[in-house]
Amino acid sequence: MSHVFPESRVVHPIEVESFRRLRARLDTSHFPPLTRAVVERVIHSAADLAYAEDLVMDEAALEKAHGALHEGAPVVVDVEMVAAGITRRETVCRLKDASSGPGLTRSAHAIRLAYEQVGPGALWVIGCAPTALEELLTLDAAPALVIGLPVGFVGAAESKAALRESGLPAVSNISEKGGSAVAAAALNALLYQPVPPDPLVSPVPSAVSEASEPLKEKP
Repeated sequence: MSHVFPESRVVHPIEVESFRRLRARLDTSHFPPLTRAVVERVIHSAADLAYAEDLVMDEAALEKAHGALHEGAPVVVDVEMVAAGITRRETVCRLKDASSGPGLTRSAHAIRLAYEQVGPGALWVIGCAPTALEELLTLDAAPALVIGLPVGFVGAAESKAALRESGLPAVSNISEKGGSAVAAAALNALLYQPVPPDPLVSPVPSAVSEASEPLKEKP
């Protein structure tokens, strides 16, 4: 039987079982809610439990980003592979329009073009090119969140360290690993988390997110 979650998302039983097994092998209950959601979905996307110790994020920053995301803030991605993994939001990717030049990679140029299009306050999801993340850090982008999880042996760890040093609200990781799938997963974790009810509005029944409640085995 399928499970219905926020935004009428129907979750396949295989995914439900995958999260059950993940939690059987790794205790994530000590993480605050949004951090837990991101950690679990990134691990789920990569089948790599080590992300629990590798990821770096701040719950307060995630809360603000979650609000901005659900209020319709633009989502910018560095490559179409990231866009393909974000299942419930239109994204901006300008890589097809970009070109390389002296001292400028095509990925970096795409970030410039995207910023010209969306302006400040966007969520940026970078899962492929370290130079895209490096370029973003040179702009006055005032992001709602930067999910900086590029992968590679050249520049990836360094660009993520620079992101953390920048003080921008961010999700990053310490190691060289990353990639489009995990970057999209981090954004999806925020998309799938329900918006807290307005205390001034009478509460109504809502679906329960698989990232916020432990999965229980059927008797």
